[in-house]
Amino acid sequence: MTSRSEPRAADKENGRPLKSVCFVVASPLTLKFFFVDQIAALSRAYRLTCATNCGDPAWLRQRGILVPLLNVRIQRPPSPRSDLQALWALLGHFRMSGFDVVHSNTPKAGLLAMTAALAARVPVRIHTFTGQVWANRSGLARTILKALDACIAAMATHILVDSESQREFLLREGVLSAGKARVLGHGSISGVDIERFRPNAELRTWVRFCQKAPSSAVAFLYLGRLKRDKGVLDLARAFSQLARVHEGAHLFIVGPDEDNLEAQIRQVCGHCISRVRFNGYTDHPESWLAACDVLCLPSYREGFGSTIIEAASAGLPSIGSRIYGITDAIDEGVTGLLHNPGDVNELAGKMRILAENEGLRKSLGCAARERAHRYFAKEAVTAALLEFYTQALGAAAG
Repeated sequence: MTSRSEPRAADKENGRPLKSVCFVVASPLTLKFFFVDQIAALSRAYRLTCATNCGDPAWLRQRGILVPLLNVRIQRPPSPRSDLQALWALLGHFRMSGFDVVHSNTPKAGLLAMTAALAARVPVRIHTFTGQVWANRSGLARTILKALDACIAAMATHILVDSESQREFLLREGVLSAGKARVLGHGSISGVDIERFRPNAELRTWVRFCQKAPSSAVAFLYLGRLKRDKGVLDLARAFSQLARVHEGAHLFIVGPDEDNLEAQIRQVCGHCISRVRFNGYTDHPESWLAACDVLCLPSYREGFGSTIIEAASAGLPSIGSRIYGITDAIDEGVTGLLHNPGDVNELAGKMRILAENEGLRKSLGCAARERAHRYFAKEAVTAALLEFYTQALGAAAG
């Protein structure tokens, strides 16, 4: 593997070495699901290195991206010993390689990377906020977690936020200063691949056949990690209400069960469990979106709601909770419907409206697809990120 401190011929532009960038995330899955296209684009413009908790140094190369990968054991749960080891490892890499930019994403990676980058005197330190774990908490936990986010913001030279409503929330909470925080374009951390996420009649037929779901069913979809703060149990309770009055309604729940919620969902939906389909982790979310009619994201906290614009690109309307982040992804009454977070009855009512009105589903879905293509195509989001880097590095040089 080529050291970041060794300039290569390919790294020359106008006779000068390209700027060096270290892109830091906690999990390689974050790179896989959100940043592959951005990593590829950045690697063409800068000498790029990625740092994440991955033991396979060829992980990115196997995906066609020729970028060095540093294995740094950044763990999501708090662990003083592991966190100090990761901090020390990042500090060593930053000092040895002399990066011009360190860009962190996700809270733990942000805290460790911004601390190490500040100590190593990296001139441009960027952190992207994608939602706050403390947003729906109270007491000491909220105070501590909020203070840690404020520390990340203070150590960074530049802050990106993936939705305007989240930026406003962080400003109101005093975590960010107005002049330091920016939203790229219309929001979203990475945009949507409009070729991958699209209506597909063949996939729709095949997935429904495999799941033994009628072609005439109105299929609601939850797509993502099964977590309590994602409102999955609220969705189960709302579907249980809907199923009593709408025999054609089905619910697909797709994603890893991180909070062991399946047993509770089965209990809540006992009378209609034959119309609920469970599927764990998937590498093909586009297949499930093609098979369904409405996406549901009744979350209690969300940075933006990337799944919503993926659904939109596939021609699906969404029902989401009226919280920051989701209100940027759903244009209420135009591309989907909103409900108050935690209000199961209101959620059930919104589901019933779309279950019983095919024309409304189609009109919302068409508008959602048009909006996703206009504002959130991955190419536009990536171009905005590259422009931001150019400005940030230009300001640092000045």
